[in-house]
Amino acid sequence: MLIIAWILGLLVLTQLFGMWERHQYNPNHAPLSQKNREGRIEVALQRNRQGHYLARGEINGQPQTFLLDTGATDIVIPGEIARRLRLRSLGTDYAMTANGMIEVERTLLESVSIGDIILYNVPASINPAMGADSAILLGMSALRQLDFTQRDGVLTLSQ
Repeated sequence: MLIIAWILGLLVLTQLFGMWERHQYNPNHAPLSQKNREGRIEVALQRNRQGHYLARGEINGQPQTFLLDTGATDIVIPGEIARRLRLRSLGTDYAMTANGMIEVERTLLESVSIGDIILYNVPASINPAMGADSAILLGMSALRQLDFTQRDGVLTLSQ
């Protein structure tokens, strides 16, 4: 009985540590929205331990994880995720990445949301070389439609 209790205790601790670790990677799993005094929708995002802003959101109503990237021109979606979302290719293009020039497919997203902030008809790129476990880069094709400020490890998006 004592051995079984130890095994169960270790399993519970392993699960708790896994949940804590996932929260450290993405502290914005369920971003909350609020309206400010001017009636604008605001979403406050906490920086993760690596200094990045990740957030749970949706593309065309399907839950996704975004990595906010002001250095990306478009929203960049891994090829496997684009296939799962059944995104339509609107032709090919080239993009400059940290690893050099790559070929990407252009697409248009019906909707992109984080909390109560919703953007419509947002240009995006599909990168077939990105791994399916990569976060979707939320680039300037979406971010330029929002105001954002950063203070003390919190990035506030407002629409």
